[in-house]
Amino acid sequence: MSIRTELLVFLVLALVIIVFSSFTMFTMIGHLKREQKRRRQVWLLGGSAVMGIGFWSMHFLSLLSTDQYSFINVQMLLTLLVAVGCSYFSFLTLGSERISNFTARLTLAALLLSAGGSLLHYLSRLSGPVEAIQFDPILFTLSLAIMLIGSAIALLLHEMNPEASVWPASIVLGSSCMMMHMLGMKGVVIIYSELLTSERLNDYYMILSIVLAVATLIILGISVMTRVTDRRYRQADQRYKVLVENSIDMIAILEGDHWEYVNRSGLALFNATSADEMVGQSIYQFLLPEHHEEMALQIDSLESGQTYGPVELEWYTVDGKKIYTEGILAPTTLSGRPAFQIIVRDISERKKNEELLINSEKLYVAGQLAAGIAHEIRNPLTSLKGFLQLISSGRSNGRNYYEIMKSELTRIESIVSELLMLSKPQIYELTYHDARRVLDDIVILLEAQASLHNTEIVIDAAEEPLWVFGVENQIKQVFINVLKNAIEAMVDGGTITVNSLREGEYVVTRITDEGPGIPKEQMAKMGQPFYTTKDKGTGLGLMVTYKIIDNHQGRIHASSEIGQGTTFTISFPYSAPSKPDRSEEKKLAGRAQAATGVVLRSVTWDTAGMNARMRNS
Repeated sequence: MSIRTELLVFLVLALVIIVFSSFTMFTMIGHLKREQKRRRQVWLLGGSAVMGIGFWSMHFLSLLSTDQYSFINVQMLLTLLVAVGCSYFSFLTLGSERISNFTARLTLAALLLSAGGSLLHYLSRLSGPVEAIQFDPILFTLSLAIMLIGSAIALLLHEMNPEASVWPASIVLGSSCMMMHMLGMKGVVIIYSELLTSERLNDYYMILSIVLAVATLIILGISVMTRVTDRRYRQADQRYKVLVENSIDMIAILEGDHWEYVNRSGLALFNATSADEMVGQSIYQFLLPEHHEEMALQIDSLESGQTYGPVELEWYTVDGKKIYTEGILAPTTLSGRPAFQIIVRDISERKKNEELLINSEKLYVAGQLAAGIAHEIRNPLTSLKGFLQLISSGRSNGRNYYEIMKSELTRIESIVSELLMLSKPQIYELTYHDARRVLDDIVILLEAQASLHNTEIVIDAAEEPLWVFGVENQIKQVFINVLKNAIEAMVDGGTITVNSLREGEYVVTRITDEGPGIPKEQMAKMGQPFYTTKDKGTGLGLMVTYKIIDNHQGRIHASSEIGQGTTFTISFPYSAPSKPDRSEEKKLAGRAQAATGVVLRSVTWDTAGMNARMRNS
């Protein structure tokens, strides 16, 4: 083999090593963006070491192709460390989040990487006994410029497409390194004061060959390890990609408030024909306005390890159709940058089924209500029709039927009035009321009926005002309905005890009678429309009572024991006016004083004038 051929082999071998080292390095740093912080340092150091060894091996192999030589000394190791360090900080800068401007990061990383290769070249040559230097500024500057531009292009290619551009980036970087070396040899010619003998030069070459062989083995070993690891990563990525793409739910990645990735199910859900119709677009273009503030708050405040949801979200598709979804939002990373993963499930069909179910329930309730109304009203109408036929036939003057007909009409009127209470919500004036005064008014209203049933009503109220906020007539209606039921239940008379006091955040009123009690099976049906145990009851009184209490955010509970009586516990939220109204207390005291002259009922007040006990005499 001729000398020219040997030199050419050395050059080709140097180019292959630097390209191969660059390939291994780009493959290793490609894992930085998908690894955890601890493992990133391993890949970062490994990539830097491979690149440094590649620079160093290329340098000495290319020296063998020229008439210049390098000395084997400690400085040789230092130049290797310089190259490794520059490569490390170059890759660290490229992936740094502290420098937000990509151009600035790329420029600084290229400067560091090119500095590593250039410093190794020139420092290793200057490490021997230099006697003279022949310097060509044009070639020197050109060598540095080519190295810098090649490094910038290689890093840019890798950042644009980390997977597909490994080989192109490696070839660009390796070629620029070789050009820098060849131009540097012409731009800076060094004359050494010490001449190497053939024996010493052979010893150097032997040592150099061993070192290069070891370096090559290291590069090959790391390359094989990287290749195996990279293949496993690719297989894992492929499996995950298949799972994501074939998921029946929409899986997407958000970077900031923009779609960065949407799987096939997501594109189909939003009626998008291609990813370009969604990727890069703001999610707020698709999300209904009422969800914007909530979504923005979660994107700004959600931290790693947290999840938001599941929550129902409404979206517009690409063609403007409204869809109902259920979504989960979780933080993640995308190419080393913070991002969010969102999983969206289409619940439009479930919403439709829920609406159908609600409508069917409404129709069922409406049917029950209509049947009850028809039944309750048909009976008195049948009686009225019969009486009118008798009167019109002349067989009766009708005088005996007028009272019966009037009572039947009154029954129909009461049914209609109670049904109106259950109709659409109406606008009422909500005011503050003292429950003690309300109970006093009701006892005055019902004292005649209680007397007829030989019933005594005893009220034991708290000393302090029992403020409730609501519609006075409706609150009265609640107590009237319960007290009337208690009076009518006590066929043989007795005592009804009304105890009213404040318990925590509620005004609690317990109404206890001494009636026969209510069986458990009847207790379960209380509040249902048209269910009654009375001969002339409509079955709507308790239903209205329950609705009023519910509208006032209150509670009602009934307990009963057969033969011992029934207790209704009614609770309204305690709500005092900002400025206590003393007029309520004065009204209550005045009403009590006026009631002392009533024969059927006596009212006594405690020393504070706030506690009334009402008894039928």
